[in-house]
Amino acid sequence: MTSEEKMISNLAKEIVDRGLSAPAIFFLESSKYISFIGSQFLVFLGPIATCFISNKKYYNFAEILEKKGNINFLIDEIERINLNTQS
Repeated sequence: MTSEEKMISNLAKEIVDRGLSAPAIFFLESSKYISFIGSQFLVFLGPIATCFISNKKYYNFAEILEKKGNINFLIDEIERINLNTQS
């Protein structure tokens, strides 16, 4: 598992633990085709946001969002973890 996949899996676990699986999947499915624009917006907000969040994690997350395949992987991970916790 690559570092990107680990980061995505951790994010998916947090989403499931907070009970936000359905809204997160809905949002990700509806916005995955514009994820590149969203990631560029995060880069634009970077100087302000990194005052409150770790610089490296923030920009890694923005880079991960650039690839539509990572959004699909996040959706799959949320569904997988959600199914495992329900059983």
